[in-house]
Amino acid sequence: MNTIKKAVITGATGAVGISLIKELINQGIQVTAICHKNSKRIINIPDSSLVQIIECNMDEYSILKCTLNDTFDAFFHLAWDGTYGKYRDDLQIQLLNVKYTLDAVSLAKTLGCKVFIGAGSQSEYGHVEGVITSTTPCNPDNGYGIAKLAAGQMSRIKCNELGIRHIWCRIISLYGPYDGNQTMVMSLIKQLLNNERPKCTYGNQIWDYIYNKDAARALRFMAENGKNNEIYCLGSGKSRFLKDYILDIKDAINPNAQIGFGEIDYYPHQVMHLEVDISNLKKDVGFEPKYTFLQGIRETVDWYKEHIL
Repeated sequence: MNTIKKAVITGATGAVGISLIKELINQGIQVTAICHKNSKRIINIPDSSLVQIIECNMDEYSILKCTLNDTFDAFFHLAWDGTYGKYRDDLQIQLLNVKYTLDAVSLAKTLGCKVFIGAGSQSEYGHVEGVITSTTPCNPDNGYGIAKLAAGQMSRIKCNELGIRHIWCRIISLYGPYDGNQTMVMSLIKQLLNNERPKCTYGNQIWDYIYNKDAARALRFMAENGKNNEIYCLGSGKSRFLKDYILDIKDAINPNAQIGFGEIDYYPHQVMHLEVDISNLKKDVGFEPKYTFLQGIRETVDWYKEHIL
């Protein structure tokens, strides 16, 4: 096992970033959290003597080494612009994301990091019918997926040149505290807590959700035990119909609530099958999810009531 004592996290105010910070400091690991300047979400970062916050935009990674006068063991690159809506096909934004990923690798080298873990996406695969594995051919159909694929491949080349262990983690579908309001899970929680009747598709999509606390633990395991140049798909390894997830959310909030299944059409080019094989993640790093979907949803609902309502 590679011992991690100090880590750098970009994108530290996102749902995964916050969970990862908590996971690392619970293990006594010092964290430097790199956040966008003037981010309103900085207040969500845990207040701990183990956490140092650095406000720095992605286009400033190349000069950040002057600010961080220290050495580190692991670099988690989670930051990314243009993750939702029309911005996923804003090619200029996505192209810059690739550049900033390479800048992050250079920064990791300057800071003495031995491992670079980058956050990929299921969007790198495009539409897949069947189980997704780390070796499933990639055919991304939007700018976001294309850029994530390029960032993973190019950062691997650069890490190999610089002698840094490279791991690319393709995140399938996350949920949990601090997630964006535009996600299906958070949108449903909001509507149900407001006693609204959510409108949904028929929910026939096959989906894999992983709780962000489990995802954070998996990322730590990858840093400690992941194989060089490996791609890991990050999910729970258990797939269900989306309708069943929706019913779990309903039951966690109000079992008597009504759901309008079939009242919304599927999106054009709707992904209908998101099932993932995490066997190499289990084998290489010993990861097993701890949370069932319902357990994670109950925690998420409690968090929402405390922090949002």
